[in-house]
Amino acid sequence: MSGVWLFKNGVVRLVENESNQGYMQRKKVLVHVSTDEVISSYSVLEKKLVSLGWERYYDEPDLLQFHKSSTIHLISLPRDFCHFKPMHMFDIVVKNKNVFEVRDIVLM
Repeated sequence: MSGVWLFKNGVVRLVENESNQGYMQRKKVLVHVSTDEVISSYSVLEKKLVSLGWERYYDEPDLLQFHKSSTIHLISLPRDFCHFKPMHMFDIVVKNKNVFEVRDIVLM
């Protein structure tokens, strides 16, 4: 199945032929795989990460940071969720294999 995911009026659907949809804008979202839930805020993300064994660090006032004691990994995110970019999403995916994924959605 090929195409892009279209998000409109709170509903997500697969659009098979994107070539006729030139006015659409793509956006990347972080998705929790087992629940198929789009991560829409840091509070949602923090709950998911804590359940996976990540601990929140409070040392850096400009960042949200999480560390997992069984690894050397550190997740550093901008304080404001509107600055949460695909590079941050992919960092989370790499450090939590098979738990999160980044998906494209299309906004009209």
